[in-house]
Amino acid sequence: MPNTKSARRKVKKVAKQALINKFWKRRYKLAVKKMETILKKNNKKEILSYYSEFQSELMKAAKKGAIKKKNASRKISRTSKKIKNLNN
Repeated sequence: MPNTKSARRKVKKVAKQALINKFWKRRYKLAVKKMETILKKNNKKEILSYYSEFQSELMKAAKKGAIKKKNASRKISRTSKKIKNLNN
């Protein structure tokens, strides 16, 4: 249990931030899973239509601090590489 007033405020702040991080991490994971399922279908048109939204979701999560920016960039890069090598 926090003893000082500032410690009580900090507990509230951390709890609020944890909810925000959970929200953005979930959106990140859902975007990655959706992209992986679309990639398995091998439908290039569907992949390309979702790719920009996928990039956006990952960068938003990185911007909010739920994941690291380089982690998001790495995921985007690897996905891009998979798309490029599709049907070759």
